[in-house]
Amino acid sequence: MNNVTFSTIGALIGLALSIFLIIKNFHATYALIIGALVGGLIGGGGLVGTVSAMVKGSESMMSSVLRIMTSGILAGCLVKTGAAEKIADTIIKKLGEQKALIAIAISTMIICAVGVFIDISVITCAPIALAVGKKSNLSKSSILLAMIGGGKAGNVISPNPNTIATAEGFKLNLTSLMYVNIIPAICALIVTIIIAMALAKRKTDVIDSSDLESSERTNLPSFFASIIGPITVIVLLALRPIAKITIDPLIALPLGGFVCLLATKETKNTKEYVNYGFSKIIGVCALLIGTGTIAGIIKNSTLQTDMINLITAFNLPAFILAPVAGILMGGATASTTAGSTIASQTFAKSLIDANVTALNAGAMVHAGATVIDSLPHGSFFHATGGSVKMSIADRLKIIPYEAAVGLTTTIASVLVYLITK
Repeated sequence: MNNVTFSTIGALIGLALSIFLIIKNFHATYALIIGALVGGLIGGGGLVGTVSAMVKGSESMMSSVLRIMTSGILAGCLVKTGAAEKIADTIIKKLGEQKALIAIAISTMIICAVGVFIDISVITCAPIALAVGKKSNLSKSSILLAMIGGGKAGNVISPNPNTIATAEGFKLNLTSLMYVNIIPAICALIVTIIIAMALAKRKTDVIDSSDLESSERTNLPSFFASIIGPITVIVLLALRPIAKITIDPLIALPLGGFVCLLATKETKNTKEYVNYGFSKIIGVCALLIGTGTIAGIIKNSTLQTDMINLITAFNLPAFILAPVAGILMGGATASTTAGSTIASQTFAKSLIDANVTALNAGAMVHAGATVIDSLPHGSFFHATGGSVKMSIADRLKIIPYEAAVGLTTTIASVLVYLITK
């Protein structure tokens, strides 16, 4: 049963069923498990073969899950100590209200890039961004797009769950995968600012006084105390390419969180902040386990062969599989993490066999997963809309602009590959 192969139609039906259940508000983890089971049975694997593939798929997620669990410590410490808010507040104040959208995009990018999950990055920046936007007479759409676009730019160069999962799928060093998408991230930031400035001219969704909220914290730490934790993580992860000293993210990420606690003199709250970080990451970990089950079915199906044959039939280069897989899986799951995980687990071997370097293939998959990952059947859509008290109808109008930012990242990542190969 170890060599069971599922049909493409079975794998696609399973994935479609998962999407349908998620849209109907089933828990995403259970939806993916049910979709995997049904897809495997329809795909001809039988009950034993299907369950075996699902279990093995989930097992392949465990190293990612462990590292992502420890990343919750850093995120929890940055958010609860006020460090993340201080970083955002400082950047916005330094750039001034006249450059408010630039400041908002850059602050969200940096907060996400240093290890705060993208949805929490947006939620953290939202109160500050709304207050500045009110003073600068900016539209709510421009504020939200600046935060989301900045977050997307930071997300492809961060030690966040999506990057960790992609690095695991392609067996890459996390730091290398973060570095390779720096230029695409900068391109995404520039496009974000251009689009946000265009949206700022629209006055159909102005910021109302009722949208403004005061911060829970009255005394924020200093900027140095706020940034020293993330700097610690970056330095530790950079030791491998610089000095050939390997510090695994499993160690570097929580250590950065504890340095943040020491610098902000919040060690007495260690238990509370760590628990908060865990509460924010447990959903991602559960999602990855469910993702592993459907990935196990897709990985052992003929889908990858059929996609390669389709690309060959259209006479397209093999590397196109990387961004396309990321885009499709990111959209199917409405999650950068789940999308990049499934695409990495499924197509890594095929891409490497086609002489696409693992690093560039991983970067293109990762970038592709940011294009349509914010569709309404995912939590990111609702969390970000809620952060600025935006209606679902207005939130839907932002999706094309988000996709443009993600597509910019993807195109730039492809160009990096073509130039450097």
